[in-house]
Amino acid sequence: MLGITVLTALLACASGCGVPRIQPNLSARVVGGDDAVPHSWPWQISLQYLKDNTWTHTCGGTLIASNFVLTAAHCVSNTLTYRVGLGKNNLEVEDEAGSLFVAVDTIYVHEQWDPFLLCDDIALIKLAEHVELSDTIQVACLPEEGSLLPQDYPCYVTGWGRLWTNGPGAAELQQGLQPVVDHATCTGRDWWGSAVQDTMVCAGGDGVISACSEDSGGPLNCQTEKGSWEVFGVVSFGPGLDCNTFQKPTVFTRVSAYIDWIHQKMQL
Repeated sequence: MLGITVLTALLACASGCGVPRIQPNLSARVVGGDDAVPHSWPWQISLQYLKDNTWTHTCGGTLIASNFVLTAAHCVSNTLTYRVGLGKNNLEVEDEAGSLFVAVDTIYVHEQWDPFLLCDDIALIKLAEHVELSDTIQVACLPEEGSLLPQDYPCYVTGWGRLWTNGPGAAELQQGLQPVVDHATCTGRDWWGSAVQDTMVCAGGDGVISACSEDSGGPLNCQTEKGSWEVFGVVSFGPGLDCNTFQKPTVFTRVSAYIDWIHQKMQL
């Protein structure tokens, strides 16, 4: 474990984890159609599956090491063939400058993943090869084990999900401010109630800005006091087809609850 942990730390230090070389515009929304500055979230990946000789985007994810991607358990199936698009901005441009596609080696789904209760909705994807980090491909930092964020802490969700309820999927990467909703508020009767467990984190719920279908698996990006970005959450579920319901924030798997699990799988 020590060897892998040290290696992960060295990769992070060498690449400046969570420090994009192209700075994001921190005033955009995700539902509503605001585009992210191209390559300003360089750890964002597109998870794609093969059907009828065509690759189709299905979920987002986060590059956390040169050969590992974090995503949601509900995003993956053992019956499909996947690839990971890195350095992507516009999914309609196959040979986009600074991007590449990498095959998947192994998918690790959390052993206690429950598709009915949506508990432990987390998976780790081992890539078939290490990728070279660049201006357009970087790794996000992991949060400190067990860490929590206070009410209204400003975080950003990113993805290529639907631009509005029942609308089309985005071609260009979208981003949006989603302040954290603390656990006591999010589990209130008028909010999500008992559906939200302590291994989850809520963000948004103002009725305007939200993650939407096909944003699943993507990161909740939260900036530390030192300026680096952590993948604090993995998009898990929301209010269904209505992407931006008041008092129904997006619910994320809280990554800080799974640090030991992530490090364990990265040793395999």
